[in-house]
Amino acid sequence: MSINTTTRPERGARTTGTGRRARGWFRPMILRLHFYAGLVVGPFILVAALSGALYAAAPQLEKIVYAHELNAGSDARNLTVDDQVHRAVDHVRREGSTGTDNPQPIAVRPAPEAGDTTRVMFASPPGSSESDRRAVFVSPADGEIRGDLTAYGSSGALPLRTWIDHLHRDLHLGETGRLYSEFAASWMWVIALGGLILWLPQLTSRLRAGMSRRRAIRESTLPRRGARGRSRLLGWHYSAGLGLLVAMFFLSATGITWSAHAGDNVASLRAALNWGSPKPNTSLTGAAMPTGGEHAGHGAGAGHSSSGSGGMSMPTDSGYDAVLRASHRFGIDSPKVEVVPAESMDQAWTVQEVDPHYPTHIDSVTIDPMTYREVDKVSFAEDYSLPAKLARWGVDIHMGLWLGLVNQIILFVIAIGLASMVVSGYVMWFKRRPTLRRPKAPRAGASTAPWWAWLALGLPALYLGIFLPLFGIPLVAFMVVDALVTRCRRPLLPRMDA
Repeated sequence: MSINTTTRPERGARTTGTGRRARGWFRPMILRLHFYAGLVVGPFILVAALSGALYAAAPQLEKIVYAHELNAGSDARNLTVDDQVHRAVDHVRREGSTGTDNPQPIAVRPAPEAGDTTRVMFASPPGSSESDRRAVFVSPADGEIRGDLTAYGSSGALPLRTWIDHLHRDLHLGETGRLYSEFAASWMWVIALGGLILWLPQLTSRLRAGMSRRRAIRESTLPRRGARGRSRLLGWHYSAGLGLLVAMFFLSATGITWSAHAGDNVASLRAALNWGSPKPNTSLTGAAMPTGGEHAGHGAGAGHSSSGSGGMSMPTDSGYDAVLRASHRFGIDSPKVEVVPAESMDQAWTVQEVDPHYPTHIDSVTIDPMTYREVDKVSFAEDYSLPAKLARWGVDIHMGLWLGLVNQIILFVIAIGLASMVVSGYVMWFKRRPTLRRPKAPRAGASTAPWWAWLALGLPALYLGIFLPLFGIPLVAFMVVDALVTRCRRPLLPRMDA
């Protein structure tokens, strides 16, 4: 038995060619999109949220698991940085796993505080990731080699955090797995915006009824007293969604920057608008004097070495310690720094701060190793554009680095909240008791929208779809399938009214 859902249009209502009313199309379209997107994208967001919660706890887990490597065993600092580097080089040479008799560090991170170890980095073995580096941990007290691990990326993540990072980023499936996180990031903001649009009419109706703004917000957000079942769950769903709204937009926007396809588009856009992070010039050609404040060589020099060609050998009395002392004269004052030796005689050494905590210390300076004069300098406060600063802060907050433990706790709570949102959405769907006899979905809206609405919404969606491929392609697929389902009038999913 079929159910005739066609209704006679009200007097004065404009109709489409099929007899359906054209007005009242917007909210049904958003409800339908919110429902289908949540149903399909929900599992991906759930996995990203749970793995993100684990990643938020990773820095603290790292301190526990690698306590021996990170702690020097003594607060004494009896050895110079050069001596510690020599101990690390001897250790790597004895291991014989570098393929060379003269292994050279590609970067050194001196112990930032008393009791910490110095981290001496070497090129990773062939076949490793380009972002991998071999880290040898040396005690400044007696030169003891406290550990020999693989560090990943500019954050220096150790194996446990690296494993969790890849779980969150690509489920350990490589480039193919990155599509899952890009899909989730590309649609999470759409789901959040759709939920906001569905909530606003409840607020405005109460305000029009004469309620105070405070009471209207409370009654439209929190579950009604005495509500049971799906109604109560829907109230909490709204509450959690509104509380996490800003976080969902933020995590979506910053997560896209790491994605495989949209991330390249973001990088191209930043380069076109000159919103990238400046880098100091490392060339010594004609650079006997400081370059001044314009930093004409930004982006021209490699401020960070990732190759195994080795650093330039320096006398023991004019190596890392002398370069570090020179960097202090040029304004590098953070205890967390990384020294990158030159790759050739015509290149400068680089000393860069690596402290993303607030306030951000990521200034960098290049130094002539013969004269110890400044070649170039990049100041975060003066040389980063506002978009570049915002991008840097956004990434650091997403990684839980900007505010340290507080940042990590907030991210953990947000991640659990997002997981709860997904689960509550599926529970509400289940409570509708979908059956084959009454397979009703939210009423279609896009098929009854006027032509101007297609232009007003379609053109921005087309542009976003090109910029965010894993938003655009599924959106087109949704519209095609939705049109077919609407035409056949036999939707496969239960009706979901907010």
